[in-house]
Amino acid sequence: MTSPRSKVPESEKVTINLGYVDLGHVDLLVAEGFYANRTDFIRTAIRNQLALQAEAVRQVVARKMLVLGLQRFSRTDLEACQAAGETLDIRVLGLASIDDDVSAALAQATIASVTVLGAFQASAAVKAALAGRIG
Repeated sequence: MTSPRSKVPESEKVTINLGYVDLGHVDLLVAEGFYANRTDFIRTAIRNQLALQAEAVRQVVARKMLVLGLQRFSRTDLEACQAAGETLDIRVLGLASIDDDVSAALAQATIASVTVLGAFQASAAVKAALAGRIG
C-alpha cells in the first residue's frame, strides 16, 4: 500500500499573507544574502519551527495512530480489502493518495474514514463518494 506513485508531486503550494513590516524584514534578509529568496526564508522558518516541535508532533502521531509520510491505495489493495470483508480507517500525516482507477463505489465500500493532515489526492468522484467520511 505504500509504493510510490510516479505522478505525485513532492510539494503542495501554500499561500500566506504577511504584514508589510514582516515582509520587509524577509526582503531585507534576502537582499543581504541570508536567503536565496522569500520561499527559501519561509521554508527555513517552517523547518525550524517543526524541529522545535518535533517531540510534540511525535507524540500526537503516536496517539492518533497516524501513518507518517506517503500512503497510497491502489484498486488491487481496496479489492483485497473488500474480498476480506474489511474496511479501512485512513489516518495519514503527509500524503494519502487513492489511484485514479479506483471507482467511487469501491472506495465507498472499503473506506470507513479518512483523516489526513497534509494532502489527500483522489479523483473527484472518489472524493465526492467519501465526502461524509473525510474529517
